[in-house]
Amino acid sequence: MKHLLLLPLCFLTIFVFAQKKNSGYQLHIHKTSLPIKIDGELNEQAWKDAAVADNFFMVLPMDTSHAKVKTSVRMTYDAQNIYIIAVCYLTKQAPYMVESLRRDFSFGKNDNFIFFIDPFDDRTNGFTFGANAAGAQWDGSLYSGGSADLSWDNKWISVVKNYPDKWIFEAAIPFKTIRYKKGITQWGINFSRLDIKEAEKSSWTPIPRQFPTASLAYTGTLIWDEAPPEAGANISVIPYVLGGLTKDYDAKKPTTYRKDIGADAKIALSSSLNLDLTVNPDFSQVEVDKQVTNLDRYELFFPEKRQFFLENADLFANFGYTNIRPFFSRRIGLGVPISYGARLSGSIDKNWRIGVMDMKTKSQDATGLPAQNFTVLALQRRLFARSNIRFMFVNKQSVNYQPGKDSTKPVYSLYNRNLGIEYNLASVNNAFTGKAMMLKSFSPGKSTGDFVHAANLLYTGKKWMLAWQHEIVGKSYNAEVGYVPRNNYIKINPQIGYNFFPNRKGKVLSHGPLLSSTYFFNTKFHQTDNETYLDYKISLRNQSVFDAWVAHDYVELLKPFDPTNSGKDSLQTGSKHSWDAWGTSYTSKPQKLFTYAFSTRYGGYYANGTRLNLTTDLGYRFQPFVNITLSTSYNRIALPKPWGVTNFWLIGPRIDVTLTNTFFFTAFVQYNNQQKNVNVNTRLQWRYKPASDFYIVYTDNYYTAPLFIRNRALVLKFTYWWSM
Repeated sequence: MKHLLLLPLCFLTIFVFAQKKNSGYQLHIHKTSLPIKIDGELNEQAWKDAAVADNFFMVLPMDTSHAKVKTSVRMTYDAQNIYIIAVCYLTKQAPYMVESLRRDFSFGKNDNFIFFIDPFDDRTNGFTFGANAAGAQWDGSLYSGGSADLSWDNKWISVVKNYPDKWIFEAAIPFKTIRYKKGITQWGINFSRLDIKEAEKSSWTPIPRQFPTASLAYTGTLIWDEAPPEAGANISVIPYVLGGLTKDYDAKKPTTYRKDIGADAKIALSSSLNLDLTVNPDFSQVEVDKQVTNLDRYELFFPEKRQFFLENADLFANFGYTNIRPFFSRRIGLGVPISYGARLSGSIDKNWRIGVMDMKTKSQDATGLPAQNFTVLALQRRLFARSNIRFMFVNKQSVNYQPGKDSTKPVYSLYNRNLGIEYNLASVNNAFTGKAMMLKSFSPGKSTGDFVHAANLLYTGKKWMLAWQHEIVGKSYNAEVGYVPRNNYIKINPQIGYNFFPNRKGKVLSHGPLLSSTYFFNTKFHQTDNETYLDYKISLRNQSVFDAWVAHDYVELLKPFDPTNSGKDSLQTGSKHSWDAWGTSYTSKPQKLFTYAFSTRYGGYYANGTRLNLTTDLGYRFQPFVNITLSTSYNRIALPKPWGVTNFWLIGPRIDVTLTNTFFFTAFVQYNNQQKNVNVNTRLQWRYKPASDFYIVYTDNYYTAPLFIRNRALVLKFTYWWSM
C-alpha cells in the first residue's frame, strides 16, 4: 500500500524544461487589406502574397519520409477574420472518399484536411477546424494535449471546390469564434491531411506514428506580424421555440401537447473567457443513446450528448478516471426539468484555466423530489512544459427540503459534496502521460471511508507500450453527481505491449502483443476479481485491422447477481466463478464503399456456463449523400437451471441522408429483446444559417412480445443564433 501511495511522488520527478519539439517549423502570417472571397479558388492577390506551408511529413503508414500526396497551406487575416486556404493535390484522378456531408464527420472514414491551433502555445488546449473533400465541416475544441471535443460548435464559413487533380479548402474564421489572449504573437499551429485512397495520413510537422496529428506537443509556430486584433464585444443569444406532442400508451394517458420557449446566451468576458447562460433549456433534438446488451454487474455508462454541458467539458468531465468521475453531467436534469443554469469557463492567462457551473432543477410533486442546485468549480494551473494541477469542488444541494417530512414519499439526500485534486503529467514529447488524484466526499452521517486515491503512468513509444494504474475507493465514498459504479475496492492494472515493423513493402504494417491484468481486492487485500487478457493485433497497410485474444476471468460475487439480467434468479453473494475465453475482431479497409467489421467471443461464463457473442457492423455509402449502416449483436448464454439457454439480440439499422452540408436526415431503429423493446428515432435538421437550425424529431417505442406501442413523441424546434 505504501508503495502505491508513493507513485504520485514519482510523477513529480518526470518533467523536462525543454524547448518545444517542433519550434523550428514556422509559418509567418501577415495582415492583408485585400479582399478575399471564400469560394475555393486560389486566385486572390492576398493568397499570392501569403507564406506557404508545404512539404508535409508522412505519419501513417510510416513516419520515416515525406508524404506522397502533396498539400500546401496559406494563411492571412484582417480585422475580423483569420483566413486559410489548403490545396490538397491528388496522385491520380479518382473520386474522393467520404462518408457523408454530415458535420463533424468520422476522421478515419473521409478524405479530409484539418488544422489545429493553440492560441496560448501551451501545447495543452486549443481549437480544430477543417472539412472533408465533399465540404462537410469539422470543428471542435482541443484539450488534454490533443483530444478533440467535436460538440463545440460555432459560426464560421468554408467552401471546398473539387478539381481533376486536387481539391481546395478555403475558410474564414472570425476572431470572435475562438478564445485567445491579448498580445500573444506566437500560436501553436499544425495541418493534417488524410487521403484514404493512398492510405496515407500526413502532417506539416513531423509526428511519431503512435500519436494523433492533433497532438499539440508537436505543433509548429504561427508567427503574427503584429498582435492579433481584439475580438471586441462578443455577445450571442440563441433563443428557441418548440412545439410538439407526446402520447403515453402504457399509462393510457391522453395526448400531451408541448409549447416551450427558452434561450441560451454566450458572453465573451474577454478574448479567452466566456460566460454561458441558459433559461428553460431543451434537449429534445439530442440523438438517442445507443443501446447495449447489459450483462454487467454495475451501472452502465452512457455519454453526455447535451450541447450546454459539452462545451469546455474537459474542465469538468475529465477529472478522474473512466469509472471514478466526481462529476458526471448526466446526473443533472435527466428526467427532471432544468430551470436555468450558468457556466463560466476559459483561460485566465497562459497558466490558469477556470470553470464554474451552476444549475437549478425543478421540484417534482409526484415523487417528492425537491428542487436541487448543482454547483461545480474547476481550477487548473499549468506546471512545467505541458503538465497541470487541477482542483475540483462539486456540490449538490436540495432546496427548502426536510428529509423524511412526508412519510409517503421517498427520502432524498439533503446534500452531497466532493472535493478533489489531481496532477496531470504530460512530457514534452508526449511519450509519458499520467495522472495522480485524491478525492473526498461529504454526506450527512458519513465521516470515514469516504476517500479515493488513484494514479496511472503510461509510456507510449513507437514499439513499446508500458502502463500502470491503481485505484483505491473507500467504502463510504459517495458521488451523487458523479459516476462511480463501484466502491470499497483496491484495483491494480499493469499493461505491456510491443509492436513489430516488418518489411516496408509487405502487406503487414505492424503487429504485436498486448498483455493486461486487472486485479480487484477488498480493503484487507483479499482478491475478489481478476481478468488477465492477452491480445495480438495485426495492422495491415491498407488500414484494415485484425485482433485475436485469450482471457482468464475470476469473480467472487460481493452481492447477488443475475448473470442474464433477465430477472430469473440470482447467484449468491460469496460464490466464486472462473472461466477462460477467446475471441477475434476484424475491421475492413475504409477505401471501399462497402465496409464491415465483426467480432467473436466464446468461452466460459458464470456458474460453469458458456457464452457466445457475435457482433457485426456493415456499412454502405452512396457518397456523399447516403450512408447506411447495420449493427448486430447476438449473445447465447447457456447456464444451469433456472436460467437454461438465453438468447439476446440487439439489432440497429441506421440511415443518414445528407442532401447538402446543411440538410441532414437520420433514421435509427433499435431492436433489443433483452429489454423487449423496439425504438424508432428519426431526426431532420436544416441548418438554414450558420449555427441556426430547424429540427423535426419523431420517436416511437414498442413492446416486442406482443408487439404494441408504448409511447410516441413528435417535436418541432427552431433555434436562431443572434450575434449582437
